[in-house]
Amino acid sequence: MGTKPKRPPQLALRLDAEAPDLAARWREGASLPYLGASVTLRLDTGCKEAMLADGELHLPLPPEATPRQIQDAAESWLRTRALRVISAQVVMAARHLGREAPKVSLSFAARGSWAQVDERGLRFHWRLIEQAQETIAQVVERAVAGLPRVEASLDLFALA
Repeated sequence: MGTKPKRPPQLALRLDAEAPDLAARWREGASLPYLGASVTLRLDTGCKEAMLADGELHLPLPPEATPRQIQDAAESWLRTRALRVISAQVVMAARHLGREAPKVSLSFAARGSWAQVDERGLRFHWRLIEQAQETIAQVVERAVAGLPRVEASLDLFALA
């Protein structure tokens, strides 16, 4: 009899593994990936909105905040930053390629690619904000370059 084929490592994962512990990831002092580096979470009732200062993300939450509240506040800030950073990159890439900047929206899908062409413009996965600026720029450049060109058509009724 032949030998058994080796199973790819992805298939060897345990399907019955325990769910990740939210309290371990979403707590004071935990770190989050942001623009290729990491930021440390700080609960700070002294601030009115989330803000980044010296590598720390200060969230306007009390020390007794639940892991879910911390996750919601941190991901809300990350998503807002993702839309700003990616939109700015799209404008620069479109200008560089001599195109009009398309509308940008975020995707929250569990699986998918970093960028997708949408009937309204481009959709980028919000977790792209975790990658380094150079990676974000490459993803955006490819997405903008892959958009179909809009050809200017003659206006038949403009002839005088």
